Amino acid sequence: MDPSSAPFDEVAAVDHVLTTTRAVRRRLDLDRPVEDQVIFDCIDIAEQSPTGGNQSTRRWLVLRDPARKLALAELYREAGGDWIIAQHEAIRETGHHSEKVTASAAHLAENLERVPALVLVTIWGEHDNSGRPGLFDSVIQAAWSFCLALRARGLGSAWTTVHLNRADAVKELLGIPDGVTQIVLLPVAHTIGTEFRLAPRFPARTITYVDRWGDTRAGNADGPLTHDSGPGVTVEVEIDAAADAIWPYVADPDLLARWSDEFMGATWHDEPGLGATFTGRNHQKVLGDWETTSHIVGYEPHRLFAWAVRDPDVPSTQWRFELIPLAGATRLRFAMTFGPGPSGLTWAIENDPDNEAAIIRARQDTHRANMGRCVAGIKALAERAG
Repeated sequence: MDPSSAPFDEVAAVDHVLTTTRAVRRRLDLDRPVEDQVIFDCIDIAEQSPTGGNQSTRRWLVLRDPARKLALAELYREAGGDWIIAQHEAIRETGHHSEKVTASAAHLAENLERVPALVLVTIWGEHDNSGRPGLFDSVIQAAWSFCLALRARGLGSAWTTVHLNRADAVKELLGIPDGVTQIVLLPVAHTIGTEFRLAPRFPARTITYVDRWGDTRAGNADGPLTHDSGPGVTVEVEIDAAADAIWPYVADPDLLARWSDEFMGATWHDEPGLGATFTGRNHQKVLGDWETTSHIVGYEPHRLFAWAVRDPDVPSTQWRFELIPLAGATRLRFAMTFGPGPSGLTWAIENDPDNEAAIIRARQDTHRANMGRCVAGIKALAERAG
């Protein structure tokens, strides 16, 4: 059946499972039994997922025996679970950005043997480390389908690979033969409550590139590249520094003049903050010198600094820095979008409408180069200071 003709309630049900299948740890019901048939039904569903060469190579190992579950849990803690527990204790009630997820992971490490069933997903074969697909691409989708099938039945799980740090010991404990690769360990239990919210994620249009890496479309992407399609550019870099150490560089637009060959500097009209404005000075060989007024439309210290050029309601361009915490580092994301208001770009298009796409791509290239130098410069400053 054509997916577009599927009944709305069917599509909605599938979408609900896909968008609310969370990693469940603290809400696993450790006391309620899980029937074998539920697990086998979910494995049957998972086995319908694609597999390379249509070969039946996945194998599922379900642990029920309390002694074996305890032995595996002890290996899990030796492999990294104890470290997770210690990390949780170190950042408990500190407000650290990883506090919640660490508490959840620590709870699982402390109680793994109490989970009603532990499902180890494996596959016949050993990866050749060539970088080519051929092993994991035949099993990961099945393991995830298993998690989705659990969710549809009111059960939950969490994707964990900590045990792989003691893979040889796990192999010996469970009698796994040579030539079989362990992929993921899935604790399985009924969930305490069945309501799970959508997780905060970037909207698709901000992390999906069209035709070239970093080229975004805020509007229509299935037609020609036009100013009305909301074209933009995104560059990213990982910085070995905390977000609070990077923030002073991000929140100082005048600093960007160090690396841009077009932006010449900025002068604040107010104290930096939401609603404040600054004048940006610009220079280009073709267009000469010009100034613009920018309005701060996003200001969340250590996380977001965004501004709209000229008119905050109908900007000529929109710019934003985002700081995304990582394990021991921060990802700096610098994005811009053309329009929807008029600018030098729209003037150039009006004077040569037949070459609109080429004009936009040339402008994207200019911004990409300047933005790339800016994030590289901020990275160098932040890491040097650290």
